[in-house]
Amino acid sequence: MKREKLIAAVKEQMPEKRWLHTLGVMETSVMLAKRFGGDPVKADLAAILHDYCKYWPVQEQAKIIRENALPQDLLDFDKELWHSHAGAFIAQSQFGIQDEEILDAIRYHTSGREGMTLLDKIVCLADYMEPGREFPGVELIREEAKTSLEKALVVGFDSTIRFLIEKGKRIYPLTILTRNDLIQQINN
Repeated sequence: MKREKLIAAVKEQMPEKRWLHTLGVMETSVMLAKRFGGDPVKADLAAILHDYCKYWPVQEQAKIIRENALPQDLLDFDKELWHSHAGAFIAQSQFGIQDEEILDAIRYHTSGREGMTLLDKIVCLADYMEPGREFPGVELIREEAKTSLEKALVVGFDSTIRFLIEKGKRIYPLTILTRNDLIQQINN
């Protein structure tokens, strides 16, 4: 599917505010790809699709996870995680995206994963720090992102973990494993 048609399909799935966020993630992903030696075309494509299912009914997202051999443990954790795996599935099944690197960047943009690829890191970080984001600590993420994807992502995951703790929510284990893996990469 041509980029313009893909953009139109994504835009109609979300409210205007989320579309503006998606545009910010697209711009930031391309900028980070150029800064850190990633592929700007893949970064742009993954960013376009990263929140495709975000505003789908949670029952529909859960159904996609249940019926398509996606990680079933997701259903035991916050619904905010579901759209990323459902979105990767839809990107492949409905839009014909076959590049596993792009699909993984969509799939892991919320939780991260151990051994994140450069593209995973770029899209995840762009989601945290795009220009429209405003939350305590986002400026530190942006500052760290000038020199290190890993350090910026640790600040981002720390912010997410702190938020979940303050809200009394469970933390998806993969997020903890991701943070630990990033710390190890920084210290090696």
